[in-house]
Amino acid sequence: MTEDLVLRTARSLAREVGLDAVTPGAGAALRLLAAAGNARAVVEIGTGTGVSGLWLLRGMRPDGVLTTIDVEVEHQRIARRIFVEAGFPAGRTRIITGRALDVLPRLADGAYDLVFVDAESTGFAACVDAAQRLLRPGGVLALNGTLAGGRIGDPAARDVETVTIRETVKAIRESEHWIPALLPVGHGLLAAVRC
Repeated sequence: MTEDLVLRTARSLAREVGLDAVTPGAGAALRLLAAAGNARAVVEIGTGTGVSGLWLLRGMRPDGVLTTIDVEVEHQRIARRIFVEAGFPAGRTRIITGRALDVLPRLADGAYDLVFVDAESTGFAACVDAAQRLLRPGGVLALNGTLAGGRIGDPAARDVETVTIRETVKAIRESEHWIPALLPVGHGLLAAVRC
């Protein structure tokens, strides 16, 4: 996928502050998931410099609102500027500073169409539990980084990150609450529809 100047700028700023933004392929998949679900209300865990937020906003309905959560105020300041440069009015985003696990309990049950998690894998299980509560039936959960740098399929890989991701993917796959698919884009994107 080709990225426009605003996305390239956001990606460059992510590199400058030491973040690994979603790849263009993963971004295109996020835009597709938002568009396919006619998403009006989306939660993003991990604002970064706005790369994934832009992809999500571009797939959402014109009246949709992206709620994005991050602990880094400086990253959010950059993302806010990027969203405006891309032509999205301030009312299309709700930027919340704080730890996701502190903020998520304050969000409304069953009110969201898509939840995107781009956070440390150690928080995946708690984010999946929160997403199950936040999503409407038919809503989509997307977890970034689920290929664990290519280690997910290697049984010898027993580091904490890989084991955590493996256990989260297995729990989603075996749950009656989700219909999952692992998309081999970017660093791996697990998409799951809430039953």
